[in-house]
Amino acid sequence: MKIASLTENLVYVENKPAINVLMQTESSKEIRIVLKKGQVMKKHQTPFPIIVEVFSGTIHFGVHGTKHHLKEGDLITLSGGITHDLTALADSIVR
Repeated sequence: MKIASLTENLVYVENKPAINVLMQTESSKEIRIVLKKGQVMKKHQTPFPIIVEVFSGTIHFGVHGTKHHLKEGDLITLSGGITHDLTALADSIVR
């Protein structure tokens, strides 16, 4: 058993998003991304389907040239192999 927190030990890095693996099992991985307003997580992809939750803040979630405006509490799903990017419109915590 492992316990993790989305809000404890937050570190906002000045020049890039802070990415931490909070926990991992055989079938899932929980990642916390901490972004300062204006920071960008460049285009990337994962081989597996993902569910992204904006825990706090506001972001643009870019997919295929479209920016989806997501706010605290919003969720978005994406199939594996799809390129996407994130831009923080406010200090944000994303999982």
